[in-house]
Amino acid sequence: MASSSSRSTSSDRTEEEWMALQREEVAELEQAATQARNGQKDDRQLTQLIQKTVQNFQDYANQRSRQARIHVSPFFGPTSATPLENSVKWIGGCRPGAYIRFLYALSGLDIESHLTEFLQGKKVGDLGELTSKQMNMIDALQARTIKEEDKLSSKLASLQENIVDQPIASKIKNECGNVDEALDEHSRCMAGVMEEADELRIKTLKEVVQTILKPLQAVEYLAAAKRMKHCFKIWGKNWGERPLN
Repeated sequence: MASSSSRSTSSDRTEEEWMALQREEVAELEQAATQARNGQKDDRQLTQLIQKTVQNFQDYANQRSRQARIHVSPFFGPTSATPLENSVKWIGGCRPGAYIRFLYALSGLDIESHLTEFLQGKKVGDLGELTSKQMNMIDALQARTIKEEDKLSSKLASLQENIVDQPIASKIKNECGNVDEALDEHSRCMAGVMEEADELRIKTLKEVVQTILKPLQAVEYLAAAKRMKHCFKIWGKNWGERPLN
């Protein structure tokens, strides 16, 4: 059986490789958006890039799922992430509803956020021109996503409460007796919840970029979302290095 340190290293490597891939994707997506605005790329080429980006996310989720079945804990607080990043995680990743909130912000509905200006001063062109039909679809998706999030949050809460129930509670009478079997079962359940959360994340993202948004809008959205994730990494490092007084 692999040690906890080797398990953690494996999950951290997965996260680090994923972050490196996303940095590459940002450059590719931003270049494609610029070329499309200049008439050098068409919707078919943009759609292929969107499909590739979504498939990379699916491959990442599949890899996480395989590793989580062996040891899930590192995915709920990866050491490769900063405390700031871990503080905003939901069941091992981004809350799916955040994809929609970010879309609202980029489309100009959340004026106070000024996210567009912050992301390297680049204008997110077509995202400011969503149609009423698109807005209705986004609103409906948000409502459905919130319901699914609530179900998973309740499931996670039950698992967290059950950890102090039988048979684990009885083991404290015998100087922390062996609870490997109970913890293994708990880990399997946690891995299952994380897998469901990843499925919801992917389903939500697919609906945003493959159903609601036009190809250029989707490419711009993906580029901005991935740059935001990179910014959170930088912010987390800078924030964590601030003096305490």
